[in-house]
Amino acid sequence: VNYLLVAVAYLLGTLPSAQLVAGRSGVDPTSAGSGNPGATNVYRTAGRRAGLVVFAADVGKGIAAVALGMAVAGRPLALACWVAATVGHVLPVTRRFRGGKGVATGGGGSIVLFPVLAVGSIVLFALVARVSGKASMGSIAIAVALPTAVAATGNGVGESLVAAGISALVLLRHLANIQRLIAGDEGSWKR
Repeated sequence: VNYLLVAVAYLLGTLPSAQLVAGRSGVDPTSAGSGNPGATNVYRTAGRRAGLVVFAADVGKGIAAVALGMAVAGRPLALACWVAATVGHVLPVTRRFRGGKGVATGGGGSIVLFPVLAVGSIVLFALVARVSGKASMGSIAIAVALPTAVAATGNGVGESLVAAGISALVLLRHLANIQRLIAGDEGSWKR
């Protein structure tokens, strides 16, 4: 049953919210803008409302997967489902392993597991993205802050390692953004 739920969590992560929402506006986020099927690119290419819907859907995928694991077998399965949903979003078998960056889906899972830290992450993201004008800066900031906060608040080695692993995946998906930030070429989250 646990393996089946982890597989279900992965499949939840693969749901192509960006393509479904932006497609209604005639936009393919994998070929428009940055080419990333995520909320920021949909915001830029299909409009604010579409971007917010994709963000909510991606967060919802993480929440649903982790809540399912938590309800069935507690934190250990919830952590496995958190990983699975995030990996499903980033590396979806249904789209030749070309997915999003995992920020919203991973963040959604963290809301269930670490609600206080998740609220702090949301505030940090908003502040950094607003001040810098770059969503990638906010994403990178929370990818560094969340596992640090999980470890610092005594959540245990296992939970800290899972948070660090998810954050490492998010940071890997942001390598091109990091290179553009260093070069001074990273675009704004605004249209």
